[in-house]
Amino acid sequence: QVQLVESGGGLVQAGGSLRLSCEVSGRTFSSYTMGWFRQAPGKEREFVAAIRWGSGNTYYADSVKGRFTISRDNAKNTVYLQMNSLKPEDTAVYYCSARARSGGSYYYTTFDYWGQGTQVTVSS
Repeated sequence: QVQLVESGGGLVQAGGSLRLSCEVSGRTFSSYTMGWFRQAPGKEREFVAAIRWGSGNTYYADSVKGRFTISRDNAKNTVYLQMNSLKPEDTAVYYCSARARSGGSYYYTTFDYWGQGTQVTVSS
């Protein structure tokens, strides 16, 4: 089993920055993909970014490319989402996730483990 504990989130001005953290514990594999998703009120949970733990290869939704950066720190067993140039449209609950499978889509139903979520609110 994999446990994910998120921290960070909060209120930030448009154009500002925020870093989310996801502490990972339990059984992990070098082939695991770690992901960040977000869900705004009344909308479906959507993919934001992902990173292969072993290789460090990253993947981003088009809406956040060039603004968000996903990374991981092996010593701290933590995955980060650095969010820059934030927009009001980024307002959502952000979730850390993980899955063992390496292929397929990044639809949220393909991920196996989830954190509790953290609220990010961007004011205009």
